[in-house]
Amino acid sequence: MPGTADGDHIGEARQDMFQIRIHGRGGQGVVSGAEMLSVAAFLEGRHAQAFPSFGSERMGAPVMAFCRIDDKEIRLREPVLEPDALIIQDQTLLHQVDLFNGLPARGYILLNSTRSLDELGLGGFARGVRHYRLCTLPASEIAMKHVGRPVPNAALLGGFAAITRVITLPSVVAAIRQKFPSAVAEKNVAAATEAFGVASKARETIDA
Repeated sequence: MPGTADGDHIGEARQDMFQIRIHGRGGQGVVSGAEMLSVAAFLEGRHAQAFPSFGSERMGAPVMAFCRIDDKEIRLREPVLEPDALIIQDQTLLHQVDLFNGLPARGYILLNSTRSLDELGLGGFARGVRHYRLCTLPASEIAMKHVGRPVPNAALLGGFAAITRVITLPSVVAAIRQKFPSAVAEKNVAAATEAFGVASKARETIDA
């Protein structure tokens, strides 16, 4: 499980692979989000891979991407069927896709939404037997504020770093700066940084 001290990584407390599945829609930066997540892990000296599912990538269609992070070489190549964490970039997918399939008890769920868990009908998932560590984050609104477009991927990566401690915010920032031209990168860095702060406040609650 993640450490409690600032800067602790889940990878420092456990040696097995951490797997992430990202759900969203075409045009929301799902694939680039997975790529930046893997780059962030690589910049910390770890092994990582990222790849999309093979489906429609047309604007608005459901899209999945996968990321694996490990302290040793990753030999798996199949889709992530049993994720340790889900990043859900579009709340409308909650009613269209079996998003939680394969997620173990105490798994992390980071959901892009301004609504509360109870408003979304997810309160039972956080309080039930499986006790998912569920966090909502207004990532699209944060992106709109800083980037000028409601593309939530960078903000969600900041939130992911905050709630899981699998990667650090400085590594996310470095990955964003590698991905985008300077002016665009700094706007996305601002979004990720604000999201990290928002999600950090929720971490203690969801980890209880």
